Amino acid sequence: MPSTSTPPERLPGLDGLRALAIALVLAYHLFPGLAPGGFIGVDIFLVVSGYLITALLVHEHRTAGRIRLGRFWARRARRLLPALAVVVAVVCLTAAAIGGDVLVGIGWQLLGVATFSANWVAIAQGSSYLDGTSPELFRHAWSLAVEEQFYLLWPLALLVLLVLPRRWLRVTLPVGLAVLSAGGLAMLAGDPGVDPAAASAAYLSTLTHGFGLLLGAALALAIEPLGAPVSAAAAPRSRSGVLVDAAAVLAVAGLAALALVLAIDTAAAYRGGIASAALLTGALIVGLRHPASRTARIADAALLRWLGERSYGLYLWHWPVLVLLAAALPAVDRGGPEAWLLVLGALAISLVLTALSYRYIEQPVRRHGWRVLLGRGVLLRPRRIAVVAAAALAAVALVGGTTLAVIRAPERSEAAALIAAGQAALDGGLASAPAVPLRLPLDERRPSGPGTAPLPSGDRIVAVGDSVMLASAPQLQARFPGIAIDAAVSRQMRQATEIVAALDAAGALREYVVLGLGTNGSIDPQTLHDVRRLLGPDRALVLVSVQAPRGWIPGVNAHLSAFADDYRNVVLADWRAVIAPRLDLLAGDQVHPGSAGGRLYAGAIEDALQELADLPELVDYDANPELHRPR
Repeated sequence: MPSTSTPPERLPGLDGLRALAIALVLAYHLFPGLAPGGFIGVDIFLVVSGYLITALLVHEHRTAGRIRLGRFWARRARRLLPALAVVVAVVCLTAAAIGGDVLVGIGWQLLGVATFSANWVAIAQGSSYLDGTSPELFRHAWSLAVEEQFYLLWPLALLVLLVLPRRWLRVTLPVGLAVLSAGGLAMLAGDPGVDPAAASAAYLSTLTHGFGLLLGAALALAIEPLGAPVSAAAAPRSRSGVLVDAAAVLAVAGLAALALVLAIDTAAAYRGGIASAALLTGALIVGLRHPASRTARIADAALLRWLGERSYGLYLWHWPVLVLLAAALPAVDRGGPEAWLLVLGALAISLVLTALSYRYIEQPVRRHGWRVLLGRGVLLRPRRIAVVAAAALAAVALVGGTTLAVIRAPERSEAAALIAAGQAALDGGLASAPAVPLRLPLDERRPSGPGTAPLPSGDRIVAVGDSVMLASAPQLQARFPGIAIDAAVSRQMRQATEIVAALDAAGALREYVVLGLGTNGSIDPQTLHDVRRLLGPDRALVLVSVQAPRGWIPGVNAHLSAFADDYRNVVLADWRAVIAPRLDLLAGDQVHPGSAGGRLYAGAIEDALQELADLPELVDYDANPELHRPR
């Protein structure tokens, strides 16, 4: 007898849950300061996908007595490939027209997209998911790859599981694998601030980021009986419904809290944060499928359902649209107030493209199969000609666009070239002059007047920084011959204490220390206090403000400015203020300076050093009673 259960794909509130997931992803990518932990939206998608796919397969097994794998994979292809092909074609054509950094590595990216192995391609290349030097157009395809690999392998494993006689046995395997996967993420990610490449590899790997899919699958096996399904007539008492709704609200609140407090560059995200998001999503699914759930009815509201149904297309479009729009408008300060216009424009364009794709591509192919592209069986003759012509044009655009993009792709990004030039300058030995003994203590200098005190020579300065300082190294060396520069890619402020301590132990600290960190993540003011303690009272500290189109930058600059205001021998070199009117002097990432920008960077440090040199003399009036204390 056929089952009368609600089809799994019509789980009440499912589209609302998808809407929540895509909203968090959009907030993370488009408005990073709004939801720094919005990346957990991907994990919501993964849990939902694991649950839905397993529920569909179990439903088919229960009603038909078997699982037709070929039909399942064909349905997945009709659901995923049409929209993806259109996105790739349009994006590649647009990127080829714009040129520059957006095409860097496009060949490898397309290989990953075409084979649904984008995550493994990125890992093999050593790419960092947090690396902002090259705006990869299809960086977000890693999650599609993880899902597709699951869709390929999980049905085969499920065929074996469904043979087992006990439900707890069927649930144990995916639960055990999910625990191993989450544990692997926690162990292999390490400290993202110290080794972002390792954290990125763990984050992208199917093996260590597949626990959401497995958890969803375990839920479907645990709460979808193979016998008679639960019906609305068997709804529990109202008190149970209230409890379920309360639990669902708490789960949503927990996901919102994680989106607000987690950061992808901190260990907490990998050591339980992402796994917690998966568990909360699982709890929410349980609540939504409860027959008496009012939360499900709220989640089925028209707007949420509209957004959830189109969430896949919106996920595909939003990221490359943002990257292309930023590349087409390089003068827009992506770290300033006008960035809102850029991201709102990207959101509007993405919504329009998503709606068109859903209406004219995804739904027709999903309902009528690939034959709709040939105009067979479902269209009148005039429309058949138009559809066939459109399909042929799309195929030409796909092949031509990808080919042109690969041909026009530069070997490396502008930022990467600038960083390499800076590293070459350091490797040339121009910054290797030995440290010299401390000169007179700062408080014993007697400048002749404001702005007239001699600047310290380069052999009295040591600079510690990240890739911005590395890109500016040739200009710093030219302005301060003999300066010692210790700069590296992806450094964060949390490493400053260790670096300064190592320089001190090696006798390489000098009288003036320039600290240029903060581009790659938020900072803890305590780190600045620790650095100052290591430097002692006889050394001066120059803090360099940061410029980057990233959500944590205003907070970093506020901390740096406040710290400099608190201490006499700490001065801010306001790189952000100097470069803000001249973003055209930066690479396309709006982070790394070219030659002219590097001169401005060195100039900002020079101004700060001049301010230190012009500090008035400190006088001990108690030790010198002949001097008159100012009134």
